[in-house]
Amino acid sequence: MTVLSAHLAKLKRCAKCPQMCSRPVTPRPVVSPVYLVGQAPGAHEYELGKPFAWTAGKTLFRWFGQLGVTEEAVRSKMYLSAVCRCFPGKGAGGGDRVPSHEEIETCAFWMRREIELIRPALIIPVGRLAIERFIAPEPLKDIIGRQHRGRVFNHSCDVIPLPHPSGASTWFKMEPGRTLLKQALDLIAQHPAWKIMIG
Repeated sequence: MTVLSAHLAKLKRCAKCPQMCSRPVTPRPVVSPVYLVGQAPGAHEYELGKPFAWTAGKTLFRWFGQLGVTEEAVRSKMYLSAVCRCFPGKGAGGGDRVPSHEEIETCAFWMRREIELIRPALIIPVGRLAIERFIAPEPLKDIIGRQHRGRVFNHSCDVIPLPHPSGASTWFKMEPGRTLLKQALDLIAQHPAWKIMIG
């Protein structure tokens, strides 16, 4: 068993957050120069046993498809992470509950370890909750479509954020979101880590 496989085996057994409604959802043990970070899995992701397995995932993989990369290629070549690894449950308004600060900080242990093991050259945070783990809070129009340089858990790397691909979101479907999303995807496609990843 590789070190990364052993890490994921430990992660699958984690039960530190009693308010979470599932056990952790884990990706394939891929050592990749590109590290993608979502917000948290939904109920379908837990049922299907893989990240980005439902509506938001379909949109995300369609975006990457514009760069000539299939869903299978992404899953087999990119490390798929999340701010929180368990389904938080439904919130009062009917959408998924936003994880608490304590849950986010508890789960950061797993992200820190992954970044130590993988040492990615490029991090792609998807959605505001993920973006704000790496970039100071600003309006999306000032963040998306740009490449940022950050220091994450004592590791320096590039950060190219994407908006959340939720079916409920309209931000990336209208201007300036539509243009900024294209700019972000172009930056990802041009990044050396992406080119190494896709071979």
